[in-house]
Amino acid sequence: MKKSIILILAGLMLAACTANFHLDFLGKENLEEVVLVPGAAKEKILVIDVEGMISSLAAQGPLSREGDVLSRVYYRLERAAADPLVKGVILRLETPGGEVTASDILYHEILRFKEKTGRPVVGLMMSLAASGGYYIASACDSVIAHPSTLTGSIGVISIFPSVETLFDKIGVKMTIIKSGGMKDSGSPFRAMTEEEKKSFQGIIDEYYEDFLNAVLKGRKGRLTSDELRPIADGRVYTAKQALKLKLIDDIGYFDNALQKTLSLASLKSAKVVAYTYYPKSKTNIYAASLVEAPLLEKKSLENWLPQLRTGFYYLWLPEGQK
Repeated sequence: MKKSIILILAGLMLAACTANFHLDFLGKENLEEVVLVPGAAKEKILVIDVEGMISSLAAQGPLSREGDVLSRVYYRLERAAADPLVKGVILRLETPGGEVTASDILYHEILRFKEKTGRPVVGLMMSLAASGGYYIASACDSVIAHPSTLTGSIGVISIFPSVETLFDKIGVKMTIIKSGGMKDSGSPFRAMTEEEKKSFQGIIDEYYEDFLNAVLKGRKGRLTSDELRPIADGRVYTAKQALKLKLIDDIGYFDNALQKTLSLASLKSAKVVAYTYYPKSKTNIYAASLVEAPLLEKKSLENWLPQLRTGFYYLWLPEGQK
């Protein structure tokens, strides 16, 4: 018994000290193609999941084989582009959004894939595809939401916590030496000045215009600027509301997204495939995740909140979770 405990402790110590250590009985060293929906046709439709908070930070752990969401999607798009049998992509979105830059990179990579290959990408919104998730969906040729989807939240947010009052109570004082008056803008150790608020608001406004332009480009011919601006105030919408407001193209399920992708690719049928490190657990389209191991690597918004860092976000952050 004592020997077993020592071995377990040694393994945990090794995991903490070794960046590439993996404790995983389901995974493979390389991405493998798995068939989720079989068919007689040789052509394929690829499913790619965008799941969790959109960030350039990797969610590493001893059970993880994936990097950050950018590298996950990028690698799969590159592999799909190199396979002439992949005729289209279904991008499944389950995300509250995330970093402005990370969201914009994913948006750009989807556009680049479509331009390079001429193949369609259809966005399929799951329970939540808000803010940065909707920004990414704007790059898709068609957007379908499940009946219970929440989407929208078009807007930008930046978070500036303050510990000034707390530090006053416990008797801690901060001395800041800086090269200019704005060098410590957004500091949590003092109240923000009106000049600083104006400066940050200018950045927010610029990113907001970028968001609107991305939506208008993706919804060209379906949604006008005059229609978009009044509804782009940060609120989320149900699928029915989003359809009525022309933010999405249809309400349905995976089968509807598949039929739309086949139609855009001028195909009657195709196999549905995914690329995964976990071929033993990814046996159908409703497997917990096509990215990480089920249960052990599942992320929720609450898990991601501690990773929020100074910056600007296309993110739906409900009041109760701030």
